[in-house]
Amino acid sequence: MASLSIRSALELSRQHSSSAGRQMRSSTTSSKRACVQPRSNRLVITSEVDQSLNPRVAALRPSKTMALTDLARALKEKGVPVIGLAAGEPDFNTPHAIVEAGVAAIREGETRYTPNNGTSELLTAICKKFKDENGLDYNPENIVVSNGAKQSIAQGVMATCGPGDEVIIPAPYWVSYPEMVRLSGATGVILPTSVDDNFMVSPADLEAALTPSSRVLILCTPSNPTGSVYTKERLEAIAAIVAKHPRLLVISDEIYEHIIYEPAKHYSFAALPGMWERTLTVNGMSKAFAMTGWRLGYLAAPKHFAVAAARIQSQTTSGASSISQAAGVAALKLGFAGGEPVAEMVSAFEKRRDFVVERLRKIDGIKLGSPDGAFYVMPDVSAFFGPGVEALGFGPVPDVDTLCRYLIEKAQVALVPGDAFGIDTCLRISYAASMETLTEALDRLSAALQPEMFSRK
Repeated sequence: MASLSIRSALELSRQHSSSAGRQMRSSTTSSKRACVQPRSNRLVITSEVDQSLNPRVAALRPSKTMALTDLARALKEKGVPVIGLAAGEPDFNTPHAIVEAGVAAIREGETRYTPNNGTSELLTAICKKFKDENGLDYNPENIVVSNGAKQSIAQGVMATCGPGDEVIIPAPYWVSYPEMVRLSGATGVILPTSVDDNFMVSPADLEAALTPSSRVLILCTPSNPTGSVYTKERLEAIAAIVAKHPRLLVISDEIYEHIIYEPAKHYSFAALPGMWERTLTVNGMSKAFAMTGWRLGYLAAPKHFAVAAARIQSQTTSGASSISQAAGVAALKLGFAGGEPVAEMVSAFEKRRDFVVERLRKIDGIKLGSPDGAFYVMPDVSAFFGPGVEALGFGPVPDVDTLCRYLIEKAQVALVPGDAFGIDTCLRISYAASMETLTEALDRLSAALQPEMFSRK
């Protein structure tokens, strides 16, 4: 039964790329018109509901990370000892001072609508954070507080892009970037990167990809899914190219800013010369402050872009939770880069990173970059699949999706295949889990990836 559940869920995941096309075709099918027929002095209404969708919505792909996280959770509830390393959230509790601020907000009646862009106290705190930590000058009118950084990014894309525009998305990418672009009506242009260059955008490749239609470049540093951190020199080289293209903007996703390991350092793209006017910076509370469920993110941008993003928000969700915003103020008062509570979490993440990297590099066939931030590693596992490759007691392993299916069935470890992130040679491992859990997971993976477990015809 467990094996059937695993296969069914992963088959659904495997089909996500092709399902969008089928949905697009089926969405144009019109259903029958409702009719009224007399029968035995009664009116019988027969109808079929028109199930067509907005083509942009029909084309959206489901998230593999969410699907696999939900699968691991469901299997655990059925008693299957699956270890889930697919989730993208810290395993720590929200720091006490932040929790208490949220509780106080409830008790003190701060439970009503707030201004659409955010409370004045939180906007002021965000501006101070940018000044103190990033050397950036923003006023409250430049900030839009939203229900998570995901909403902030989506609104930034929709505010700046539309049909005919191109959005440059370096791969590996966070799973939602292409779908947000698709929803805006713009065209995503995927720009491959290499593990040999630590998955950073090559300035030469970027310049070659740009056209008069290029509107936005999306950067994420520290990176989800790779853990890579862009160097200042690489960012400056990218900025020099951006400056040559008058239409080109940058959405800089900096949600993992504080989860970074020395000697790596974080640099805000908007702080580079000439980039403030071109950059929409996104950040939030979810990752560094372990506040994923509080749903609180923010965008900082030149006023005309911030106003446009706020207008979208005002007609969709309105402002973020008043309770979460009060907690967000407390988070930003913990100290520089989150103070001691965040430093303790980052220290734990770094130890886990070191352990996972060491264990993975001992597995023959795995190729790994240098994950200097976030809480992910993205090993190249192409040595374990391909034409003619078979796993003992499992069968053919033609691609990374099948390899992940093999690992969840035989090792009972749930990972995310790299094609969800635009790279079909890798998989993503989240080390946002206890050392005990990681040790057991790496023991299982090491056993499942031993050379004697595979044959090549």
